[in-house]
Amino acid sequence: MKATKMILTLMRSVAQLGRHGCRYLGANISRSLVSSPQESQLDSSLTTVQHALVRRAKPDHTKVPFGQAGCSDHMLTVRWEQGRGWEEPRIRPYGELSLDPCSKVLHYAQEVFEGMKVYRGVDGRVRLFRPDLNMKRMNTSARRAQLPTFPTGELLGCIRRLIEVDESWVPASSSSSLYIRPTLIGTQGSLGLAPSTEALLFVVLCPVGSYYSQAARPVSLLCDPRFSRAVPGGAGDSKLGSNYAPTLMVQEGAAREGCDQVLWVQGPNQELAEVGAMNIFVVLRGEQGEQELVTPPLDGTVLPGVTRQSVLEMMREGGHVARVEERTICLTELLAAQVEGRLVEVFATGTAAVVNQIGRIREQTTQFPPR
Repeated sequence: MKATKMILTLMRSVAQLGRHGCRYLGANISRSLVSSPQESQLDSSLTTVQHALVRRAKPDHTKVPFGQAGCSDHMLTVRWEQGRGWEEPRIRPYGELSLDPCSKVLHYAQEVFEGMKVYRGVDGRVRLFRPDLNMKRMNTSARRAQLPTFPTGELLGCIRRLIEVDESWVPASSSSSLYIRPTLIGTQGSLGLAPSTEALLFVVLCPVGSYYSQAARPVSLLCDPRFSRAVPGGAGDSKLGSNYAPTLMVQEGAAREGCDQVLWVQGPNQELAEVGAMNIFVVLRGEQGEQELVTPPLDGTVLPGVTRQSVLEMMREGGHVARVEERTICLTELLAAQVEGRLVEVFATGTAAVVNQIGRIREQTTQFPPR
C-alpha cells in the first residue's frame, strides 16, 4: 500500500473514531492563561449568543470550489484593547465587519489566521481534529505579528459553542467537513508603523468538500527557482496572511502552465520547502529495498503543519517505513532518485487538502509576467 493511501486510511479512522487527538465537542477543555493579569482574560463562559432570525441556505459544497460554498448562519467575534484585555465573546449572525479605513490590518497586514476542520463521524458525533495544535500555532503566529495572545483552551471553548449553535452545518459525509477559520487582525485606526493597540478575533465556518475537483488524481507541480515562499529569518513558520498574497502570482503562472500547484524551493541548492500551502513528503527506497520517509525540517521557513505532525507521528509509531527523517532534501536528489528508480512516492499534506499524491513536477523554462 502506498504511503498516501495508508495515511488517508489512518486519518479517516482518526476523524471517524476519535483516536489520536480528536476530541468530542462535549470534552472538557483545559485553561492555560497567558495574558497579563492586569488585563481581562478571554473567558469562554461569558460567551453570549444572538441567534439569526433568517437562516442561510445550505449550499451543495461538493459542487463548488473549496471555500466558496458560503458560510454558516453564525460567527464568533471577540474584541481586544491594550490595557483592558479581551471583551466578552459574542456569537452573532454572520455578517459584515466594520473597520476604520486606517486599521493596521489594511495597511501593514497585521493579521494571522488558522485552518481547522470539524467532522461528523460514522456514529453521528461531531469532532475536531487536534485543535489544540492549531491554537498553539495561532498564538505563535500572533506573537510574531505583535498581536495579542489568548488562553488556547478558552478560544477552543468559544469555537465549540459556535459549532454547537451551527451543528446542522456539519456535513454527514465521509468526503466533506466543516472548515473553521479563526482570524485575528489589528484594528487600531492609525497609520503609524507600530503594533496595533486594538484587535479583533473572529471565527467563521464553511462546509467544504475536496480541495481538488478530482480528488483521486495526482496533482502536478511547477517549480520555478526564481521565486521563494519564505527566507531564513523571515516568518515562513507563522500563519500570516502576508505570507500568502505574494504566492498568488506564481500560482497563477503555474495554472497557465497546466499545473495544479507550485513546488517551492529555496537557496542555490534548490532545497525543497513546500507545495503550494502544504508540506511535502518524499518516500525513497534504499539499497536494501528499505523505505525512508523524508520531509524538510522546521528551520523557520516551513510552516509546522498539524497534518504534517500527525503523519510523522503515525509513521514513526506504526513502523510502516524503515526511517522517518526531517532533513534537507534538494531537487537534484529527488530527480536523481527518480532516474535511479529509488523514488517511491511524493505527496503533500495540509488541513484543506489532507493528503495528496504528486504525479508530476515541471521545471519553469519560460517567463510569465505578472498580470
